[in-house]
Parts: sequence; structure tokens; C-alpha cells
Amino acid sequence: MTMTSNPVDNGVNSAALLDARNALSQAPEAAEFTWRSTTTWLNGTYSRSTIEGFSGLGQNHVHTTPFTIEADHPTVFASEDRGATPVEIVLSALGSCLTAGVAAVAQNRGIQLRSVTATIEGTMNILGILGADPDTRNGFSDVQVRFDVDADADADEIEALVAQSQKRSAVFDIMTNPTNVTVHVG
Repeated sequence: MTMTSNPVDNGVNSAALLDARNALSQAPEAAEFTWRSTTTWLNGTYSRSTIEGFSGLGQNHVHTTPFTIEADHPTVFASEDRGATPVEIVLSALGSCLTAGVAAVAQNRGIQLRSVTATIEGTMNILGILGADPDTRNGFSDVQVRFDVDADADADEIEALVAQSQKRSAVFDIMTNPTNVTVHVG
């Protein structure tokens, strides 16, 4: 493995993550987390999601500040383009999760990163969501992720960083495995 002579600092506290993993292995009930988002319709296809808190480690937690994500559809869909489309937000979530994983794995393996860029593209035939073809899937037919990583590591080590990130990515798992989703009204 290529190692730098200076201490590696990718901004990830590997020791704390490893300590958490060890502690939660001893108390698996504390590892059950519930993530929350509340979405409010604003107008047309425009909505705002607010993320304020979650539960885990046996208690509720509040973020230091609420986060908002605005979503809309582009003008080619007769909308006003006031935010990213929901499917673009999904692609962003995948890229964010994989990139965070690369940083965490690199820190743990003693590899200094200089830059990491993930470019994510999802292919979709919109005849499904428009109701024009009942045999066309509503979601992505294909998603491609391309990483550009500049680090103190060789190509094989970088491939291994990305592979480990993919293996541990919650969003990659969500997108590639069935998840039970129940929708209620009222």
C-alpha cells in the first residue's frame, strides 16, 4: 500500500467510527436508526423537504440546523424549474454516499486524498411516469457512476477504495435492493 510520510487528514475521524462499530456490535439494538424527512407541497410540481432529526442509539436526535431540499421539474415538463428533480436528488444522494465512503475508507487505510469527484448519470424513459406506456418502468433503467480520484495511491488502491465504499454504501444498497415502502393517507 502507498503511504504518505505525513499524517493523513481527509477530515474523517476513523477512530471514532471504528469505536462506534465496536460499541454497536455489542449493543445491536442501539444500531437501529430511523431517518426522517417532511415534504410540503408549495405549488405546481414544486415542493420543499425539511430534515430536522432522526432517532438512533436509543434516543431522538436533532440536527444542529434544519436542512431543506427543494424539488421541482424543468420547464420542458411545463414546470418552473425551481429545484432539482426528485430523480436528480436520488442521484445526488448516491454520489454523496459513495464519496463519503471513499473519504472514510481512505482515512482508515492511510491514503491522503487530494480530490474526489463522482459523476452519476441515470437513464430513464419517461413514457412510464407520463402514463403513456404501462410496460415502461417509472424509474431508472440504468445508473452509471464514474469516479475521478486524485490521491497518494496507485490505481489498484483507488479501485479498492471505491469498491469498499460501494460495499458499505446505504444509498447504493437502497437503489440496488428491494425495500418495503408503505404509503398511508391520513
